[in-house]
Amino acid sequence: MNRRRCVNAAITVACAVTVLASPALTLQASAAPAAPKAAPAAPAAPAAPLPPTAPKKTLEEVRKEIDGLYRKAAAATDAYNLAEEQTKEQSAEIVRLAKMIVAGREKIDALKAQAGAAARAQYRNGGLPEGAQFVLTDDPQLFLDNAGRLKEGQKATKDLLAEMTRTQAQLTVYAKDAGTNWTKLEANRVKQAEAKKDIEEKIAAAKKLESELAAEERARLLRLEEQEQYRAQTAWLDTGVLKGLNNTATPQGKRAVEFATAQIGKPYVWGAEGPDSYDCSGLTQRAWGKAGRNIPRTSQEQWRLLPRVDIKDMRPGDLIVYYKDASHIGMYVGNGAMVHAPRPGRNVTLAGAGSMEILGVVRPE
Repeated sequence: MNRRRCVNAAITVACAVTVLASPALTLQASAAPAAPKAAPAAPAAPAAPLPPTAPKKTLEEVRKEIDGLYRKAAAATDAYNLAEEQTKEQSAEIVRLAKMIVAGREKIDALKAQAGAAARAQYRNGGLPEGAQFVLTDDPQLFLDNAGRLKEGQKATKDLLAEMTRTQAQLTVYAKDAGTNWTKLEANRVKQAEAKKDIEEKIAAAKKLESELAAEERARLLRLEEQEQYRAQTAWLDTGVLKGLNNTATPQGKRAVEFATAQIGKPYVWGAEGPDSYDCSGLTQRAWGKAGRNIPRTSQEQWRLLPRVDIKDMRPGDLIVYYKDASHIGMYVGNGAMVHAPRPGRNVTLAGAGSMEILGVVRPE
């Protein structure tokens, strides 16, 4: 009871303090005239309907979108790798031409020095070549003996001038070729930069989609990936494609397969050619390089330039090219399996040879 009285007293004191602390506010409020009655408010306009929210994507739709982004990144990687390969070739060609230009200039200098020596000798002989002096002698025997020397001297002078003209023409061609290669080199550097930007944007977009998923959804996404690959592989095997297929590799093919499978577990990195990471065509190129066969750098160039074989004739070591744009490639290892570097975020692995859309098969041998 006493406690309640104390609380009530405290509240009363606090209210009094508040009123005393703001006398002006209290007086103004009490002295203010009554406000006129407001006009009746207009009826409120109906609220604008909210824009419809986009339906949430299913996990399968997300999987397809991510897969599409990585495939576009793979195509851009091929463009980058091709531009890089051409840049290397053009740089080497420019260096070769520069060396030839230097050698040509040195040759011109030597020919000029030779011509100068001949001119100085002629000046010392009163303006006549040495051979001409022998021809003009009064001694018939000396004339006969040295007539041939004059002819040889004339031929040497003619050859010297012709060689200078030819060398100068070569220098002009070398300089023009070097300029052309430099223009191509710069164009390919631009292509590389554009392809790199495209790759990074596609990979970033795919990673963003994945990062927005909960851990459980990411696990389900991986299972969906595996289920799709299994479905495609099963459908491929159901065609009877393995019946009569040769599972024996040539010695060279065996070396390529051994190298490729030894890379299992290493990460995919776009543009990488090993030894610590690979992209799909970097793996196949390096494997066949270790087997003693140089092949093109990109999956599209490997498809375009290497001999093609029918799937029914496929054997270990052959390369399987995937998708209509030849943007992915793997190496057949036998028994319906292949080894490949799949995509960013994945490691080199074994997979079903028919787990993706097959474009065709090429044989590096």
